[in-house]
Amino acid sequence: MKYRIALHKSKEGLSVSVPGLPGCSSHGSTEQDALENIRDAIREYLSVVNEQLKGADVREVEVIV
Repeated sequence: MKYRIALHKSKEGLSVSVPGLPGCSSHGSTEQDALENIRDAIREYLSVVNEQLKGADVREVEVIV
């Protein structure tokens, strides 16, 4: 899957957020670190979401933008 991310320079390096996943963010001292860390954060975020959806009637819809 691909997610849009927003990179922002900070005093510590770069902060990264995922607009499509509210509350999913990370940081890193370099761009490479920040990107690796946000990948891990996205995986963890989706793992929690999947756990919360266990037993629910989950469906997908297609949206064209």
